[in-house]
This record gives sequence, structure tokens and C-alpha cells, in this order.
Amino acid sequence: MAIRQLSETLINQIAAGEVIERPASAAKELIENALDAGATRIEIATSGGGKALLRVSDNGSGMDAADLELAVRRHCTSKISETLEDIRTLGFRGEALPSIGSVARLSIASRRRDSAGGHEIAVAGGKIAHIRPAAANPGTIVEVRDLFFATPARLKFLKTEKAEAGAITEIVKRMAIAFPAVRFVLSGSDRTTLEFPATGDDHLARMAQVLGKEFRDNAIALDAVREEISLTGFAGVPTFNRGNSAHQYAFVNGRPVQDKLILSAIRGAYAETIPSGRHPVAVLSITLDPALVDVNVHPAKSDVRFRDPGLVRGLIVGAIREALARDGSRAATTGASDMLRSFRPGFQPNSQRPQTAWSAETSPSRPYQPTTGFGERPQASLDGLSMPTARAEPQFSPQPAAPEPNARYPLGAARAQIHANYIVAQTEDGLVIVDQHAAHERLVFEAMRKALHSKRLASQVLLIPEIIDIPEEDCDRLMQHAAELSELGLAIERFGPGAIAVRETPAMLGEVDAHGLIRQLADEIAEWDTASGLSAKLEYVAATMACHGSVRSGRRLRPEEMNALLREMEVTPGSGQCNHGRPTYIELKLSDIERLFGRS
Repeated sequence: MAIRQLSETLINQIAAGEVIERPASAAKELIENALDAGATRIEIATSGGGKALLRVSDNGSGMDAADLELAVRRHCTSKISETLEDIRTLGFRGEALPSIGSVARLSIASRRRDSAGGHEIAVAGGKIAHIRPAAANPGTIVEVRDLFFATPARLKFLKTEKAEAGAITEIVKRMAIAFPAVRFVLSGSDRTTLEFPATGDDHLARMAQVLGKEFRDNAIALDAVREEISLTGFAGVPTFNRGNSAHQYAFVNGRPVQDKLILSAIRGAYAETIPSGRHPVAVLSITLDPALVDVNVHPAKSDVRFRDPGLVRGLIVGAIREALARDGSRAATTGASDMLRSFRPGFQPNSQRPQTAWSAETSPSRPYQPTTGFGERPQASLDGLSMPTARAEPQFSPQPAAPEPNARYPLGAARAQIHANYIVAQTEDGLVIVDQHAAHERLVFEAMRKALHSKRLASQVLLIPEIIDIPEEDCDRLMQHAAELSELGLAIERFGPGAIAVRETPAMLGEVDAHGLIRQLADEIAEWDTASGLSAKLEYVAATMACHGSVRSGRRLRPEEMNALLREMEVTPGSGQCNHGRPTYIELKLSDIERLFGRS
């Protein structure tokens, strides 16, 4: 068969198969063009999930007749000249408009600000019509109708109208986060109108518009630089998490991307702080020299390649972990909301009343006079907890130093222990409920992690070694990593073909269920064991050990033990969640309590 040159229309249709996968792909390309044109207001209208109609209007710089004629021809662009090493715009290939025009009915009406009138051009199935004068405001209106009418086979691969409309919404949200100074309006017959007013330089305000106001209250600011690569943005506290990764947004030089390296770095930064199956909420913006990143590796420009990926990953992981250590121990504000929803009062408070912060002066009624500090006498029910506990060894200081008169304690003073597992503490403006097992598990883990980087953990020798019978293959796996386990204070030996002898356990764990610990470690090593050994997973093993050696649920604590636990939590990084990512405490403000009784 002889080789022949393909027609221009067929070439554009082939390119459209790579660039325009669905209506959301066309919306992304058109919004990028509007942003590159300097638009401050972008309006998107859809019908039929974008298949029947997709219209993008902007107030950008506009185009004249000559520009319009070239805009619908392949590889014609104003954004690059001779090199791909200095790309500072969202678009640069000159493929989007001709690709859309080859598979849909495309019309573009545009007018420059300094022009007396506008012009319009139309393309249908790759056939370009003549340019004609048109009435138009300064800016550009691009209208796409009957997407994929020229390639009907592609229509079979599209999802429902609702799903396609949702994909366009997600594109608009990502663009809105990246450009807070631009007003976005998304409307149409297939959706309710969505509007994001411009917020100027206030990026967090725009993020609150997109991600919800809860994100503002649960976000930690990021600002880090490493070798001329800067990282800014916000990361949610670990207890503020979601069921999927759709709430993770990444931008490289202002370009929204869904890069695997960045998403992997986010997962690594939140390791041991997020429950399995849950995902953190984060918005990251990476700025670097365009020569250090290749944006021309994916037809839709959603992936990028960094010249030094290790440096970028290290920057992300380090910045997020530093932020979590600094401010990530607080509980998510949504915990109190979840608690309030769990109550079922006999009446419903007036929802029309303003949700103002509680204060003694503005409260409509007060059953007691306000006091300062935590000087109230303990509850009578707490007096009975002064008996010796089941375990004599202290896991934290049993008799902390007397508090300073003017000291401020964020987690307050212990007032009671309920159901032998939850500590109720009074704060200056509310109360805190602490899960004693989850909290102490985190404290032990942080102590083990700190010791890992300094020296071998202290161990306690068992008077009689414990012999654990497990399958021979599990014994082999454990013995391959005996040296690493020894660094954690766990000394094991082979005891026959199908048994392990535990001779030493970490001293800080106190009494340990050696059988349960060894079996769990064997299962975990079997699941993720690699040729690199256990050294890369020592912190994960430390978390498992901490869980087995923490204050158990059901243990009654003395008042001084409860207060000592609270004080240690206040100074321990990451104490707001346990090693499995569950919250260790929930804070309830007095304003929340008053709402329960309809008093605010």
C-alpha cells in the first residue's frame, strides 16, 4: 500500500483525539486561552453536559480579523517563538481551536479593546467559513456546539450529561483556585449557577469559596524554598480529611496539574497521620524557572516532568511535615459539628439566629458567674478515681509540677473520666473530650520516632522469653529484619522452624502483648516487604508498637495522670490525631453548647 499525505481535516481530528477527550477538555483549553488573554471575568455556559453547547466568554485582549483567521489553523500561536524552555503561558501548542473545530461546530467572535468593531469566524467539521464583521464587546466569545458530531464514534465513550457537567465544574474549580483575581461564573440549563467572585490576592478566601469555609479554619499555611524552587499554599490538618483525593490541588507556575509525583509526595507527607482509605485536603503551588520543568509531556498538559524530581518531592514532604509539626496537632473544627449533629434534642434551636461566638456578656442567660483559670473544685465523681491503678509504672509524669498561676493550657484541666476511656477537660471557653488510648498512642509513637534518629531504643529483658508459634515463612521474614527490629528495642531469635522467641521488648511500652505484636508485624512485613528492607518502614513499625504499648481503653486514671497526659499532648507534634489518623480529642466551644439548648 502506497504512503500518502493525510488531509488537514483528518490530521486535526487525530489531534483532537489526544487533546479533546471530553467536553471538560474543551472547556479547559478555552478557559486557558481566556486567562492567557488577560481576562478578569470569565463566564462559562453549558447545555447537555457540554456536548450540546459549551460557551466561554471573556473580557480579555481580544483578536482582530487576521488573528482570527490564524487562530483556527493548526500550530498557529502567539505564546511561544522558537523554544519550549521558557513557557510562561497556559497554552502554547496552537492545537486546541483547530482540534475542536474539526470535531464540532465552532464559532469565535472577538473584538480588540481599541477596535471599533468585532469579527466572527466559524468552523464546522474542519471546514472554515469566511470571516465576517460582528457586533461584539471587547474580549472573546467562543461557542462550541454538537461536540464530536463529525466523529460520532467518540460520543459512545462519553459519560452521562450529569457526569460530563460535573467534570467541567471540576475544571472551573481548579482554574478558580489558581487565579483568585479572576471572576468565574458557570451556568447553563443543565446545572445551577456557580459563581466565584474575585478575591484579589487573598488566595485563602478563594480556596474557601471552592473547598468550603471549613477549609479556612482547618488549613495550615505553607511557605518554603529550596534551591530556587518555592512552595506556597495550604495543607489541611490531618483530622480534616476526605474519602478521596479529589480535594488535592496542585499548580506548577500557575498551571493546574494532576502529577503523580506531587500526589505521591502529599501521601508521603501525611503518612501515619491519616486513616487508611482517607485522603488529606491540600492546595500546593510550586514556582520555579520554566527551564527546570517540562510541560510538553502530555497532550492535555495535565502532567509535567521536573528536571530534579527528588528535590521537588523533598520540598513538598518537608514543608508539609514542618507545618504539621508546627500547627497540625489541633483537632479539626468539623469534629464539634459532627458531635452537635449526633445530639437529638427534643426541640430544634432557631436556625435564623446569628451564629455568633459565645461570651459571658452577650449570652442571654448565665447559670453561674464567670471564673478565671481552672480553679474550680473537681467533680465529686472524680474523687473516687484516686485509687491505685492497675499498672504501677507511670507512662507519663504522675505528679507534674504545680501549674503557674497565669499559665494558659489549650487542652484545659481534667474534670472527669467517663466510661474508663474518655477524659473530659474544661478549657477557658469550652470543653475538650480526649480519647486516652489514641492520645497516649501518639505520644509513645512520637517518643519512639525521636529516639530512632538518635540511638537504639532502650529495651527491657524478659525474665522468661516468650515463644510465639507462627508459620515458617513469617519467621523467615521477621528474622531477615531482626537487626532493624533490635533498633526499636525488640530483640527476637529463631526458636525452631516455626517459632520466634522474644527476649527483649521496648522499655517505653511497659507490658506488651508479644504474641499480638509479633503476629501483626509478620502480617505487615508480608504485605509490603521489599528488597530495600525494613529500614524505610521503621516509623510504621514504631507506630504498630506504640499501639500495643499505649494506655488501654478501660484503664482508670488518677486526676494527676489525666492532667499530665493533657500537658504532654500540648507540647507533642501531631497529637491531634493517633497513628492511624483518627482524632485524639474533640473541642466543643461554649457557643456550641448554648446552641444545643437554643440559647444563642
